[in-house]
Amino acid sequence: MIRLLFTSGRGPAECRIALAKAVALLAAEATALGLDTDCVNGPNPDGHGPASAITVIHGEAAAAFARPWIGSIQWVAQSPLRPHHKRKNWFIGVFELPALPDAPKALAVHDVRFEAFRAGGPGGQHQNKTESAVRAVHIATGLSVVAREERSQHRNKALALERIAALLKLQGELEAITARNDAHAAHDRLERGSPVKQFKGKAFQASQSDA
Repeated sequence: MIRLLFTSGRGPAECRIALAKAVALLAAEATALGLDTDCVNGPNPDGHGPASAITVIHGEAAAAFARPWIGSIQWVAQSPLRPHHKRKNWFIGVFELPALPDAPKALAVHDVRFEAFRAGGPGGQHQNKTESAVRAVHIATGLSVVAREERSQHRNKALALERIAALLKLQGELEAITARNDAHAAHDRLERGSPVKQFKGKAFQASQSDA
């Protein structure tokens, strides 16, 4: 498991749009590789995107998958909010967060709604034979996770409970980060040169060097 903090620093709304696009793209790429992701977003008062988000990537290959994302990310595009604005380069930062210092508190089963489904994608033939995969939704907050690593639905339910508890802890952590005047030290470390990834246009397509 690896935890990534996405931050737009003190950038304008266009940077928050880039952040939302980057988080969604990372999740889609991880899913295509058979990796599960959980995400907690910071406040999004104007609907353009959160100033920060924490994404958790699960699986043995999580670290290798996440490594190319860590650093400065550049979005080259005309502002969708200010068509006549001369600036076309928008930056966000992605930083690895340290492991949680202690285990999150256990959740009660009645706090969560479970949905069983047949898992697909990588994982071998056995994964598709039974509805062992579980989607769990925390009723009070709407936070949701998917657990499908185990062959037993019972074990996947237990894993999903652990993940939701961890997400709730992350949500509190992200709220604490956002509440500070400086938001987080990572905001100040956001570098706008030598991006590790570059995306272009409204479609947020990777440049040739990142494709």
